[in-house]
Amino acid sequence: MTPEELSELIARVVAEAAEAGTIDLQPEDIPSTVKVERPRNRDHGDWSTNVAMQLAKKARTNPRELGTILARGLSEREGIEAVDVAGPGFVNITLAAGAQGEIANTILAQGEDYGRTDKLAGSTVNLEYVSANPTGPIHLGGARWAAVGDSLARLLSATGANVVREYYFNDAGAQIDRFASSLLARARGEEIPEDGYGGAYIDEIAGRVIADEEAAGRPNPVELADEEALDIFHHRGVELMFAEIKKTLSEFGAEFDVFFHEDSLHESGAVNRAIEILAERGHIFTEDGATWVRTTSFGDDKDRVVVKSDGRTAYFAGDIAYYLDKRQRGADRVIIMLGADHHGYIGRMYAMARAFGDTAGPGQNLEILIGQLVNLLSNGEPVRMSKRAGTVVTLDDLVDAVGVDAARYSLVRSSVDTSLDLDIELLASQTNDNPVFYVQYAHARTRSVARNAAEAGIDREGFDPAALDHPKDGELAGTLARFPAVVTQAAELSEPHRIARYLEEVASSYHAWYGSCRVIPRAGEDVTEGHRARLALNDATTQVLANGLRLLGVGAPERM
Repeated sequence: MTPEELSELIARVVAEAAEAGTIDLQPEDIPSTVKVERPRNRDHGDWSTNVAMQLAKKARTNPRELGTILARGLSEREGIEAVDVAGPGFVNITLAAGAQGEIANTILAQGEDYGRTDKLAGSTVNLEYVSANPTGPIHLGGARWAAVGDSLARLLSATGANVVREYYFNDAGAQIDRFASSLLARARGEEIPEDGYGGAYIDEIAGRVIADEEAAGRPNPVELADEEALDIFHHRGVELMFAEIKKTLSEFGAEFDVFFHEDSLHESGAVNRAIEILAERGHIFTEDGATWVRTTSFGDDKDRVVVKSDGRTAYFAGDIAYYLDKRQRGADRVIIMLGADHHGYIGRMYAMARAFGDTAGPGQNLEILIGQLVNLLSNGEPVRMSKRAGTVVTLDDLVDAVGVDAARYSLVRSSVDTSLDLDIELLASQTNDNPVFYVQYAHARTRSVARNAAEAGIDREGFDPAALDHPKDGELAGTLARFPAVVTQAAELSEPHRIARYLEEVASSYHAWYGSCRVIPRAGEDVTEGHRARLALNDATTQVLANGLRLLGVGAPERM
């Protein structure tokens, strides 16, 4: 019996008791589903619900009395071994071994689809992440967003949403001008401007621009006038840098559906149209020769300029146009991932969405996630290991040190609103202190058990779930049963770290089970129903670990 099936069963018992007049509830007060959770203390049963406490007031009774009525109704149902009422009205349920073990059948039957739901079916989510300026390699902050963003996209897709993965290509502005000036300076053997970009990659790209121009039969740009030379280094330098960024992200497993160019908002007239729409809605005013959006009407701390007094558009005007463009392309929900230095953007962006008539906040039309800093350590000491990018530690550096799997997993397993310290010595180690090794080793162990079972001639087809009668069988089965709920919650809350923490719980439960329950008979023993059933539970664990790791873009090794 899955948690979802148990939830529906409890709801049916509530409805039947109301219909029989045993409890006094109106039809509109009867839930269609009921929340069930694993008790912290397993002595309290396999599952627990607080539905009696939630409904007692409406039923004009106290929670314990209502809980007792529900317990009587549940105890008569197939698959329920025991029910008791505890504390202020918790209903604790112990499943029969066969009902609990049936989850292995469910997992094996669904295979790679186990954990997938249609919770967000029919919705389109535009997910923008990384969006680093094409002025240098992806740094550790961008690396965190690459891992978290790609994992969140996988989660949203697994819950039925149509996901558009988008990268905002900021190919305009002062930072691009400084990048081009830095390239030209290095090409001429000069010092990089004080506000320019350093690192070996600047020399590499400058050299490639020169080589490409000469290969095409054009003059060496170094010999051209400053303005013409800067134009070449601006155009070709950004192209080459962005090609490297795309390659790095692709090798990291982060792919995108859309690369959106900032320039297109201005060239297409999208900025002016967005301002006109806000004006029609009555949210634009003029003051001191500038054009403003009255964002204070929607919770912002101050109003925002969109057109300066000299006629140039402000950066916020591009933000407005870009958000509106996403919504007009069909996005019901827009999620934008920003670095820690963008915390001040939240108020103005949410106000802008509300000015368009949308909702803003977690799970709404616009949701902004702010990621905190990532620090790379080696044996507890800060690492400055990137000669190529100057003092900036990059995504490539991290992957070179620990590999893609460890990098992705470690960047995802903590909530993005907390700063993150990554110790490369730990992440490169093959010990249980290394979280990704711990989870991957559990998967490899399940595969080893399956291979040994095959050699021993054990066949799990048609196994008897009731043979899973050891307490550790129940603990592992119950943990596996929670996977769909964890996936749904992680997607709804935009928190992929919940998947990583859950997988560590599965690994812990599996390792404990492995130490207590044998799949392979000892020498001289016959194969029993217990061995066959435990092989099925072993293989169900394989599937859940593989499905969860896939959601994080991390490999599930067969051997380690």
